[in-house]
Amino acid sequence: MSMQDTASSGVALWRLVADGIERGIADGRFAAGDKLPGEMEIAETYRVNRHTVRRALAALAERGLVRAERGSGTYVEAQKLAYPLRSRTRFSEIVGAEGREPHGRLIEATEDVATRELARELGLKTGAPLVRIEAIRLADRTPICVSTTWVSSALFPGAGEVFAATRSMTKMLEHYGVRDYRRGATRITAGIVDATDAARLDLPLGRPILVVDATDHDLEGKPLVTKHSRFAAERVEFLVEP
Repeated sequence: MSMQDTASSGVALWRLVADGIERGIADGRFAAGDKLPGEMEIAETYRVNRHTVRRALAALAERGLVRAERGSGTYVEAQKLAYPLRSRTRFSEIVGAEGREPHGRLIEATEDVATRELARELGLKTGAPLVRIEAIRLADRTPICVSTTWVSSALFPGAGEVFAATRSMTKMLEHYGVRDYRRGATRITAGIVDATDAARLDLPLGRPILVVDATDHDLEGKPLVTKHSRFAAERVEFLVEP
């Protein structure tokens, strides 16, 4: 390690910078969601070079305290989102209850056909036509999960366009006359983010994710949608409720 990267006390300069920024987060100078000063400004404040600043920010990002957004800057990460898993699970309501702004964004909507497993979940025949909706859900500016949702093309024609307009699965279902629905069984497994979802969730490769597979039914028990969602594990904590 060069002298330029080491303080006289023997503590790496990048660590001193990281500790200073962390203190700023702890004492409220940098609140959740705030954009940090730019690399040059931080470098001038601590009288270090930009390489040292980048290393400090990378260390804070590794600990989940900040998040770098390409082309935008570095932001203070919010506390973990408390995400109840119950019979009536609504992303927008959960995020809103935490005082944060829910957002949904369509990545793509494509035609698909029901595999044996999807047909079983949706109560359809194997090979039945489906609409496959790939979307990202955010709380304020922070990506929380990427979801792949399948619905019957016969029951929900044009579902992709409706979701793109409403940016909400609940509002999409309301468009087709579904006023309420309930969650069936939920299966949660652990995984590691792949390259595609890492880019969508603004996560480094290799970070843990929580994979949630679930099917929602109408009040008479008829399957409506089945989902395969990948949550950034460091941004949520699941609360299992009856």
